[in-house]
Amino acid sequence: MAAAATEAEGEEVAKLHLPAEIDWEMLDKSRFFVLGAALFSAVSAALYPAVVLKTRLQVCHPAPPSACAAAAAILRREGLLGFYRGFATSLAGTVPARTLYMAALEVTKSTVGTATIQLGVSETTASAVASAVAGLSAAVAAQVVWTPIDVISQRLMVQGHHRLTSKYLGGIDAFRKIVASDGIRGLYRGFGMSILTYAPSNAVWWASYSLSQKLIWSGIGYYLCRLRFGFEEQEYGNSSGGAVKPEYRTVVVVQGLSAAMAGGAAALVTMPLDTIKTRIQVMEGGKEGPMTIGRTVRSLIREGGWSACYRGLGPRWASMSMSATTMITTYEFLKRLSTKKQEGFDI
Repeated sequence: MAAAATEAEGEEVAKLHLPAEIDWEMLDKSRFFVLGAALFSAVSAALYPAVVLKTRLQVCHPAPPSACAAAAAILRREGLLGFYRGFATSLAGTVPARTLYMAALEVTKSTVGTATIQLGVSETTASAVASAVAGLSAAVAAQVVWTPIDVISQRLMVQGHHRLTSKYLGGIDAFRKIVASDGIRGLYRGFGMSILTYAPSNAVWWASYSLSQKLIWSGIGYYLCRLRFGFEEQEYGNSSGGAVKPEYRTVVVVQGLSAAMAGGAAALVTMPLDTIKTRIQVMEGGKEGPMTIGRTVRSLIREGGWSACYRGLGPRWASMSMSATTMITTYEFLKRLSTKKQEGFDI
C-alpha cells in the first residue's frame, strides 16, 4: 500500500511506503483469538466506567444535571465499584462476542475486498466498500451474543436507580428472573434496535476509518511524520528518488487519529437509536406490556423533548472515541502479533 504527498510545489512526489495490509489468510487463527480475548478483555475493563455512566444518564429519571454530577454521585454513594456494576456479566460475553465479531470482520473484508478489486474498482473504493460490508456483517454476528449480555448487564448498572420491579443478586440471578418472566425473548429485548444501531454504525465506522487513514496519509501524513517523528529513507530498485518509510509509532498515531474521528462521528449519528435501544432493554413496561419503540420515544419526549434522545452523548462520545482509538491500535497490534511468517512480507 502506498500514499503520496507533495513535498513542495515543483518538487517530485515523495512515495510513502506504508506497512502492507494483513488479510485473513495471513493470520495464525489460534494465536489471533487467544491473544484477542486477553487484549480486548483488558480494554473493556478500562472503558467500562464510561458505559455505566452513559447508561445511567439515558435511563434514570429524573436525569442527573450533567455527566460530571452523575459520576460524582456514583463515586459518593457506591464508591469505585459502582462504575463496574454488571462488569462480570459483560466480561463473560466479551470473549464469544469478540470472537464472532473478529471472524466475521476479517473473512468478509478479505472476501469482499478481493471480489471488488476484480470488478475493476479502485483500491481506495474497494477498501472502503469492503470495510463497510465487513463492519455490517460483524455487528450482526456479534449481536447474537451481545444483546442478551447487554440486557443483563445494563439492568445491573441501573439497579436501585430506576423503577424496576425486579431486584437482582447478580448476572446469573438476573438471567433466571428475566427468562422466568419473559422467556428467551426477554433476553433479546431490543435486538432489532441493536441491529439498527450497531450495523449501520459499524459500516460507517469501518468505511470512515479506511478513508480517514488514506486522507491523512495523502494530505498531511508525510509532513507530520517528517517534522515530528522522523523517517527511514530507503532506495527501492532503480527508482528515481527514495521511498519514505514511517516509523511504527507514526503508523499507530495515524491509526489512532483515524479511529477517533470515525468513532466520534458514529456516536453522534447513532445516539438517539442507542438511547431508545437502552431504554427498551432496561425499562419494564408494567401493565401495558413490554416497552416498544413508540412508547419509548413518547416517554423520552415527555421527559425532555427531542434533546432527551441525546442524554449521555458526552460520555458516549468520549467512550466511543477512546474505545475506537484503543481498540483499533490493539486490533492492528494483535494482527501483527498473529501474522504467520511470510517471506518478503513487510509489516
